[in-house]
Amino acid sequence: MSSEDDYGDGYEGYQDFDRLALDRSGQAEAFDAIGDRYDEAFPHKEGQVKAGQWLADALAPGSRVLDVGCGTGLPTARQLAEAGHRVTGIDISPGMLKLARDNVPGAEFHQVDIVDLRTGGRHGPAGVRELGPFDGIAAFFSLVLLPRAEIPYALRALYAVLRPGGLMTLGMVEADVDDFAIPFLGNSVRVSGYLREDLRQVVSDAGFEITGEDSHAYAPASTDVPPEIQLYLHCRRRA
Repeated sequence: MSSEDDYGDGYEGYQDFDRLALDRSGQAEAFDAIGDRYDEAFPHKEGQVKAGQWLADALAPGSRVLDVGCGTGLPTARQLAEAGHRVTGIDISPGMLKLARDNVPGAEFHQVDIVDLRTGGRHGPAGVRELGPFDGIAAFFSLVLLPRAEIPYALRALYAVLRPGGLMTLGMVEADVDDFAIPFLGNSVRVSGYLREDLRQVVSDAGFEITGEDSHAYAPASTDVPPEIQLYLHCRRRA
């Protein structure tokens, strides 16, 4: 199993970091099955649109932006592309990526697991198919699908592909849960969350300065998905 020196991610070796990429196959299959019903169940997305607009406006024109867990490409990849930025979206669900390519033809999309963005990973710095570096990152509700033990390493992977001083906007659900199975649009997915002080800490520990935050009470249109408090952090990568 690879060590800290192999990846240079600033953490002591985490034996399960590679293995967990395989464990998310069930998550990908669930989102393949959900498809465009996701946008029907989560309409409007006012908080996400507001956070995406912050990123679009704060970046220089034509910046390279990574949309992590891009889903159908709506609204974020389209919003950033229409603002004139060069957008790359990644997701582990082939079905979602097909929808995203149809919805946002001006962006590029790849089936990539976030662990592969780490330093030395296939799509990370010095990787054989390196995607970065990026000027900005949008990560809306993608990290909620990871076990808490992996979230700090995922954030360090995002740190690795973001230029020094680059911007990131992060969306999470405020909840004290870890790898908890929930029914979701006729499927089952596993989710994690933090209380807001804990979220601030884990993001700061990963190398980001939090420059602003917002929260929204959100009630999905689907009756089998409970209401939630959404947290949005606006961040800058420290050098």
